[in-house]
Amino acid sequence: MAEADRTLPDLARGIGVASLASGGMMAGRVGDDEVLLARTGNRFFAIGAHCTHYHGPLAEGLLVDTTVRCPLHHACFSLETGEPLRAPALDAVACWRVERVGDTVFVREKVNAAGAPARSAAPGPEPTSVVIIGGGAAGLAAADMLRREGYGGPIEIISADPDPPVDRPNLSKDYLAGEAQPDWIPLWPPDLYAERRITLRLGSPVASIDPAGRTMHLEDGSSRPYGALLIATGADPVRLAIPGGDLAHVHHLRSFADSRAIVDRASTARRVVVVGASFIGLEVAASLRTRGLAVDVVAPERWPLQRVMGEEVGRFIESIHASHGVVFHLGQTVTSVTERSVTLSSGAVLDADLVVMGVGVRPATSIAERSGIAVDRGIVVNEYLETGSPGIFAAGDVARWPDPHTGERIRVEHWVVAERQGQVAARNILGRRESFDAVPFFWSQHYDVTIRYVGHADRWDTVQIDGSLDARDAVVRFVRAGGTVATATIGRDRGCLEAEVELERVTATR
Repeated sequence: MAEADRTLPDLARGIGVASLASGGMMAGRVGDDEVLLARTGNRFFAIGAHCTHYHGPLAEGLLVDTTVRCPLHHACFSLETGEPLRAPALDAVACWRVERVGDTVFVREKVNAAGAPARSAAPGPEPTSVVIIGGGAAGLAAADMLRREGYGGPIEIISADPDPPVDRPNLSKDYLAGEAQPDWIPLWPPDLYAERRITLRLGSPVASIDPAGRTMHLEDGSSRPYGALLIATGADPVRLAIPGGDLAHVHHLRSFADSRAIVDRASTARRVVVVGASFIGLEVAASLRTRGLAVDVVAPERWPLQRVMGEEVGRFIESIHASHGVVFHLGQTVTSVTERSVTLSSGAVLDADLVVMGVGVRPATSIAERSGIAVDRGIVVNEYLETGSPGIFAAGDVARWPDPHTGERIRVEHWVVAERQGQVAARNILGRRESFDAVPFFWSQHYDVTIRYVGHADRWDTVQIDGSLDARDAVVRFVRAGGTVATATIGRDRGCLEAEVELERVTATR
């Protein structure tokens, strides 16, 4: 156990009530533990000071009613129980008893290490079993939530991937850069699946589903019955049909195996061409520059990230990468690849002994299509994430749902969204009838610059910038029809949380 920062106030000795206003939070310590003390009205709460996802400092987050949100990746915890209410945190924080004596508040003994309240019985009968197709963010979060909600029946995750569920954002960030060890990447240790009684079947592609017979058929010829089914198959990388596109040194990045293969090739490569100036492409570029490779980025847009972030942010991100030695070839495409070079649409030839394709993904809908489940640019689901086939749900990159914030049906390829959809789908599998209404959130890392983004803006009328991008201190608002539909922040983590809450409130008042 790490020792608490001794410069923090000792909350066991007490603090004056007047020193913490309603809505305020402070970091302190109790013995060897760092503790967050929060006040809402005349109620005081004490929980672990750090998010269980990436150790974010909760005191720098945002208090919302009796919850606190992490400033890094917007996990949400109950102040009353320590329970992680929203992904990406899946583990609870500890709680301490708080006692007020006159005008002093004392934090007493730890009352739990992983609090989760007892659940009320689900309305109606529970499914005889739950099968999850897909071993990604949504699938694991769903399995975890089913157990947290008290479901006692069989749970099976069937994944085409040979690796267990992993921390996918790390595959293009710290792991690819050589700053995270391989054993950090799995989301759960192997024994936790056994402890939670979750069967993990890897390397097992599903061929089709029989909704009427509540049975699925695997590509190996075997079949599996199910009581309820969650399709969480994610998305597949787009593969360019160009000469040389299938050579051994041409890689895509989606799985742990993909990232390991790039790392292996990078150990002997000298020059890499990254095709695509998307978030994945640029994170790969940053990671491989960190490893010392010469990096060229080729993309058809005028500015990196232009379609998602607009010109101003795109120019800024280009300058960040250029300052680290990345060379951009924008307004161009790749026409062919050889073992040592890449040819561009302009006729230019770039040296390359490693090529990474980051030109987008497509939702993995083939199983649904073969099974008669409605597909329209993703698997079509209702507000409860259920398909038109009773008992079959979809979540994550593959799902297209009615978003209450935009009033449109959308599909979003973000890790936190996938996890939160998996959690809501799990509760609805148990009959909770909970609408999925979370504001989409994602983050992207470029060297020492992190972009945090809430909302969804596939189009906008204007971009408003408060602060300075060059100073790495800015809030960027994407405005359509007079209202903010999305917000990106750099260096203003709390501002991103506030923007998230504002989007929630705007939707609630409609």
